Amino acid sequence: MKKMLSCAAILALCLPVAFPVPVSGQDAAVKPGETIEMTGSFLEPLQKRDSALIADQFRYGFHLKDVPAGTRFMLPDLSKGLMDSVDVVSPWLVDTVKVHGSRKSPSAYDIDVSMVLTSFEEGRRDLVPLAVGRSGPDGRVDTLVFDPQSIEFFTMPVDTATYRIHDIKGQIRYPLTFAELLPYVALVWGIAIVAILVWILLSRKKAASEEAAYKDPPYVVALRKLDHFRSNKYWAPEKQKAYYSGITDALREYIAARFGFDAMEMTTAEIFGRLRHTDVPADLYEEMKTLFETADYVKFAKAFASDEENAVALPSAVRFVTTTYQSQLAEEEAKAAASAGDNAKGGEK
Repeated sequence: MKKMLSCAAILALCLPVAFPVPVSGQDAAVKPGETIEMTGSFLEPLQKRDSALIADQFRYGFHLKDVPAGTRFMLPDLSKGLMDSVDVVSPWLVDTVKVHGSRKSPSAYDIDVSMVLTSFEEGRRDLVPLAVGRSGPDGRVDTLVFDPQSIEFFTMPVDTATYRIHDIKGQIRYPLTFAELLPYVALVWGIAIVAILVWILLSRKKAASEEAAYKDPPYVVALRKLDHFRSNKYWAPEKQKAYYSGITDALREYIAARFGFDAMEMTTAEIFGRLRHTDVPADLYEEMKTLFETADYVKFAKAFASDEENAVALPSAVRFVTTTYQSQLAEEEAKAAASAGDNAKGGEK
């Protein structure tokens, strides 16, 4: 059963709060406490539709023009609601629409006073009239009762003749964007780059090991370097330093590999001090010592070697390499034969 509040009941619910807002300019002949029938109430939808659906919201209120400054209002208390089947979404809101006179000392105002209502039930609603207590600047008190409004709420119509029940829709799948794919693309590229770097590193390491495995023996390297100086064009005084430096550097690298000491960082005296205790033949030893000493004079004393010294330098170096290498092969063959013999004796036992 819909409950309608009378004007007296609404006045009984009035908030004991004075609103220093301008109020209506009514006839001054109105008596104190008199009830005045007013027009100017409004009901405006917040959502513009051709019909009112349940849960739609409306502003319900009234307009007053030329309200003298100093007029005070007593508005109904909406804490317990307005009426059955109508819910108050937002309580009273007083807006000043226009100011008459100067802003510092206005003479009158145009105001809007409204609340926001809604309903969650279908049907027609005859809203209660708005009754407001007013106290004028001259001390006169009266009650303004505004004409009520009515509204009908509808639910969404359903065509039962063509209506068909549908299953619940599945989750909407939106297309992937580049921003969403970028982290995964960057991850794949990162893994690919790391894999390529690891492959390159392993390939270089394998190539280096293979190169070391198939590296030419020291005597071949030495003979190849010495062969570079097989020309008398290096005998010219301005080229002798390069000639002797190239020959002795090739011999130093070979001696380091063949006899196992760092000949590249040793002086001539230190080198031949160590070679004295090896199996190098005495005549070859003296021949090499003479070659190194001649090279030192050419390189450090700015001396010039004779054509005879230049002519024997390269053959002596080649003979030293081939002789010492052959002796090394003979030693290795002797050790291999001895090892084979030991193994054979061990097998007979």
